[in-house]
Amino acid sequence: MADNRIIVHLKCTECKNKNYTTTRNRKNAKGKLELKKFCPTCGKHTLHKESK
Repeated sequence: MADNRIIVHLKCTECKNKNYTTTRNRKNAKGKLELKKFCPTCGKHTLHKESK
C-alpha cells in the first residue's frame, strides 16, 4: 500500500520566502494547502501557501 502523505513547503505570500515544511494527505486534501503562519522575515502573521 502506497503512502499517501507527502512533504510540502509553505511559502509566504508577501515576501516569497519558504519558511515551513509540513505533510499533507494527498487523498483527503484536494487543492493547495493554505495556512496563516508567522513569517520571521516579515515579522508578522501572513498567509502561507503550498509550493513545490
